[in-house]
This record gives sequence, C-alpha cells and structure tokens, in this order.
Amino acid sequence: MAGRACIAYFDGWVHPIAGEMLQHSARIETVRIDLGESSEAITAIIARVHGMQALFRTAATRSGTGERWLANSNLIAQCDSLLAVCSAGAGYDVIDVDACTARGIIVCNQSGAGREAVAEHVLGFMLALSKKISLADRVIRRSDGWDRAAFTGNDLLGKTLGIVGFGQIGMRLAELCAPFKLTILAYDPYLSAAECRVRGGEKVELETLLARSDFVSLNGPLTRTTAGMFGAAEFAAMKPGAFFITTARGGMHDEAALAGALASGHLGGAGIDVFADEPPRSSHPLLAFDNVVATPHSAGITAETTRDIAISTAEQWETIFAGRVPPRLINPAAWPAYSTRFERTFGFAPQPIH
Repeated sequence: MAGRACIAYFDGWVHPIAGEMLQHSARIETVRIDLGESSEAITAIIARVHGMQALFRTAATRSGTGERWLANSNLIAQCDSLLAVCSAGAGYDVIDVDACTARGIIVCNQSGAGREAVAEHVLGFMLALSKKISLADRVIRRSDGWDRAAFTGNDLLGKTLGIVGFGQIGMRLAELCAPFKLTILAYDPYLSAAECRVRGGEKVELETLLARSDFVSLNGPLTRTTAGMFGAAEFAAMKPGAFFITTARGGMHDEAALAGALASGHLGGAGIDVFADEPPRSSHPLLAFDNVVATPHSAGITAETTRDIAISTAEQWETIFAGRVPPRLINPAAWPAYSTRFERTFGFAPQPIH
C-alpha cells in the first residue's frame, strides 16, 4: 500500500467510538476540521484528504458557515485527492451525488443503522397524536380549568397505517405496529408486491394509500424524485381526519400546504421531525397548531443509535480503504472511474463491483 488514507471530519463524530475505532486503523488516519479555523486552513485540509465525512446542514447553519463546507459541487471541485464522501445518517441530501459521480468519487450513507430509533419515534408520534397526549399536556400547563372530555382520542387498534417508503425504517415500523393489529399499506416504487408482503405490508399505489390510511408515515431520502412529493393535492387526497407523520427530510412535503390542510380541519394532526429550514424558528406557522407534535430532527438521535451509526461509519470507512465494495454505496456508476483513481493513489485496485 502506497500510504495511509486520510479522512477529514467536521468538528466531531456522532459518537466518539468512530474516532476510537479509526484511531487504531493501520490503513487510515483522521483529521478533524474545526469550523472556527480560517477558510484557507480548511481548504488546505480538504485539498489533500481521500475521504470526507459530510457536514450536517444543521451544523453548517449553527456555525454560521452556511453552505460553504457542505459537500456540494463547489467544495467537491476543490478536493483533488478525494475518493469517497459519507453521510452520517441515512439521508445524503447534503452531498452532490452527481458532482461526485462525475469526478469518480463514491458516496455512501448509513442506511439501516438508525432504523430502530426512527421507527419507534414514528410510533410515538402516532400514540401522541391519536391519544391527544401532547395537546392535553399543553392545555393543563397553561390553564386551570379544563374538561377531560376535550381530550377524547382514539385507539390505534385496528386502524390503517400507510407507509410511504418501505425500506429499513418502514419495515421496522410495521413490525412495531403488530400488537395493534394495524392494516399496513405500503407505497414504494422500488419494491415488488411480494417484497412488500415479506416486509409486512400490502403494496398499493399512492392514491389508494392516501385515501385509506388513518396515519401516513413518510420515510426516505430527499432526492430530485422525492422533493415536494407531498403537496396540496396529496394532503387533500388523504382520508379526512387522518394524521400525517414525517421523519424523512424537509423539502419532501410542502409546509404551507400542510398548514392549509390542518387549518381547514381536513387533517386530524401531524407529527413533524423535519423542516425545510432547520432549526425552525419558534414562529414557524406549523408550530402554532395544537394538533401538531414537533421534534427537532431528533428521531434518529438516541444513545444506542448514535453509537450504532458511529460504528457502522467507522466500519464502512475501513471497508472502503481496504479496497472492498462498501455496503451502503449510493452511486455505483462512479465505481469504474473511482477504481482507476484508487489504484493510482494506493497502488492496488479495489474489488470489482457486482
């Protein structure tokens, strides 16, 4: 091997165990990028690294650096030695996949590592909304006079759950809902009816799912295909009184259209973990509704899951620079050019992709 691979990460790992694992790697050295450093210092680092752990959009906003250090086409153009970019979660919308593919850079995510936390969060939203738990909590905190009949909710037992995006999270959600004997409808254009049945759901078209479901759970990454997939028409097509839940990505649903469907009384409520701009301001229109339960993109943040994600992150980096095909490769089209660049850098060719 011609040398060790250098991986850059911004500020910190989601859990220290990733750094601890990579610290003992014979193949990899890591370098931490402090967002408080000068632009010149950061640029010098990213120009020489072989791998990059992508910066969270919320971290970029919080640091005041804006979009500058996100893995977009402008940043990718400055990374002459870069071979791989990985996101810290299932989502990879902070990475310009097309720009990476064009330059022979592979992109990976951590799909599956956070499925338990997110699926449980969706179930929590379902219970909080149907039982009016959040509404009751708000009212009794701000009022001395209340009538418990105002908080009459509904049981989950026997209801219908529509899961849009029947991947790892959707499949686990279906399993968690088994004791409630819910009917599970699934919309996922990448799965066959047989595959949906194995995962515990009935494959249907989106129109059917919206019309029949008491709860609609939106899952999956933000891409050109999924951007804006839930707008006024989709909310209008939902069953009257149904609940909309999203733990996917902001930008996949039209926030103004959702607010309109809630204001009209057509929807019974919403559970929202993601927003188009994060963190959302306290004055965000959706936060004014008592039948909205909101969390700050924290569905996948549990003590267990952050550790699991960090472990899968470190293991995937080890896999990449051992010359093997990473398990969560997003852009296999980049592999031929990536292989050539990898061999030129390290003196041996990575495995062929099948």
